[in-house]
Amino acid sequence: MANAGIQLLGFTLAFLGFIGTIASTVMVEWKASSYAGDNIITAQAMYEGLWKSCVSQSTGQVQCKVYDSLLQLPGMVQGARGLMLSSILLSFISILVAVVGMKCTTCMAEMPEQKDKVALAGGVIFIIAGLFALVGTSWYGHRIAKDFYDPFTPTNARYEFGSALYVGWGAACLVVIGGGFLCCNCSTKGSGKAPRYPASHSAAPSGRDYV
Repeated sequence: MANAGIQLLGFTLAFLGFIGTIASTVMVEWKASSYAGDNIITAQAMYEGLWKSCVSQSTGQVQCKVYDSLLQLPGMVQGARGLMLSSILLSFISILVAVVGMKCTTCMAEMPEQKDKVALAGGVIFIIAGLFALVGTSWYGHRIAKDFYDPFTPTNARYEFGSALYVGWGAACLVVIGGGFLCCNCSTKGSGKAPRYPASHSAAPSGRDYV
């Protein structure tokens, strides 16, 4: 039952990370306008995400615009889109696979060894999905930091990390940790069998009688 508890914990963490990955992907605050340095314009705040950009006025009014063309987007945005969507797709597949392989479900109950392999496969896919999300958010964050510290970037055109990046980093870690727990499948084969030792020849009867 300890194995089943670890699997259930891993699945729960990975599922929460899956929800967080979806939330991070659709959020618009991937990068937010910075007020550091000489930028003292506080009447509005600008945010950019993977799908649209928004401007928030000091009055509370928010105006958003969806990106018009996919081909005109920077490669960073296109790459982050692909990585995050791939992470979501792989996480969904791994959820289906892990449900079949977990010990707390009745699927494939008559084949425990195959069931463990299915759970292991689900955990591995979860880890790959988490790494995709981690790479996508880290790549985007690296470009933000690079542009921020670039002396040729205008002060009013600098951005900082948005809340979506922090959500994405946390979600990716949850998915990877959950997948690791699913992979921690302590085998119990042979626990109910007596240990086998090599035959000893010292106690074997010689078959000869000496006078």
